[in-house]
Amino acid sequence: MTLTRPAVPAALVSGAAFSVGRRWLAPVAFAVLGLVDILVLGLFSHHGDATFAFSQEFAKVTVPNLSLPAAITCYVTGGVTLALALLRAVVPLPVWARRVSIALVLFCLVVALLCWADAGQTTAFNVVNLLQGTFGQSIPIMLGALAGVMCSRSGVINIAIEGQLLLGAFTAAIVASSTGSLWLGLISGSLAGALVAMLLAVFTIGYLVDQVILGVVLNTLILGLTGYLYDSLMVPYSNTLNSPQTFSPIKIPLLGDIPIIGPVFFDSTAFLYITYFLIFAIQVGLFATRWGLRTRAVGEHPIAADTVGIRVLATRYRNVILAGLVAGIGGAYFTVGSVGPFAKDMSSGEGYIALAAVIFGRYTPFGAIGAALLFGFTTQLETVLGTLSVPIPSNILLTTPYIVTIVVVAGLVGKVRGPRAEGIPYIKT
Repeated sequence: MTLTRPAVPAALVSGAAFSVGRRWLAPVAFAVLGLVDILVLGLFSHHGDATFAFSQEFAKVTVPNLSLPAAITCYVTGGVTLALALLRAVVPLPVWARRVSIALVLFCLVVALLCWADAGQTTAFNVVNLLQGTFGQSIPIMLGALAGVMCSRSGVINIAIEGQLLLGAFTAAIVASSTGSLWLGLISGSLAGALVAMLLAVFTIGYLVDQVILGVVLNTLILGLTGYLYDSLMVPYSNTLNSPQTFSPIKIPLLGDIPIIGPVFFDSTAFLYITYFLIFAIQVGLFATRWGLRTRAVGEHPIAADTVGIRVLATRYRNVILAGLVAGIGGAYFTVGSVGPFAKDMSSGEGYIALAAVIFGRYTPFGAIGAALLFGFTTQLETVLGTLSVPIPSNILLTTPYIVTIVVVAGLVGKVRGPRAEGIPYIKT
């Protein structure tokens, strides 16, 4: 009798090779970033120190400035990054340690980049302004990401976040301009996002249209519709239909005077405080209430949820429309919360970045918010580097947020499992 070795399925072989490749992805990426810190930022930095300010002008409580030798700091951060690359290569780390190592590497890269950019400058680089701008840039992404989490957890892929943001911005601008009420503009922007979400829900849940294709179609429709209405209404009547005021910052007494964190967290517009509320409401709602339990059940196993009496379709309809309300608030921020007048395609792909934040955050509200802040930080950093006259073409700086999105989702996220029924239509029998 001849014994034959059972054949190993090709899928298992390719899966094992893919797993080994992913294991070395982080160490190699860390090593590359460490070499960039040393060989690019360190060797080509200007002579002198980089000075960082941690207090805004006219602050009641001030913090002394910090001066760092630019080249030496780049070498040190590069060395730390290379050490972390070696650690990731030889030591199997738990999940929390791997995440901490990613955060440390990114922090070292940012410190080295800022030292390289600010070396030899006559004015100090204000860290508080950078962080304050980060939260401002992140508000639409954070709200879009929360909308994405709500939809994904109930089994619907919300590709239409971009359209919800854009229509929310357009509607908020035109309503606030015509009525003179900023709050009416905010509410109408939220309702506009819900209108797009309603279309998404009707066609994907009711008529079983492919969720990804429909989301792209809705985004294209909203882009064309707002562009047409902008040219035909807002441009000829800009004084009456596209000249909204913007929300003023609200400083919370005492908390707003805390050094560093006060101006960042407690001296902003109503949009940031609304975002705080929604973050905790959705986090607690998803994981500590009956609504959240039913939502997660519908997203994981709708057949079992239907068996125990949960109305699967109604739950999905409700969550998708609620998510549209949240995303619409993020869209309203583009106009009445930030610059005022509406402009064509002013969401600039941030809805897709919000969708990436959902994946990077592993479909949890807090995780998605952390990812949104990372993407918002890169956007603000690109703006700050442009003001420092760094020798990098402006077109390359403008691509920074999108490059970071691709790198994070493709390389640093790792294997992420979404809700099992996400994107799968449910047909009640």
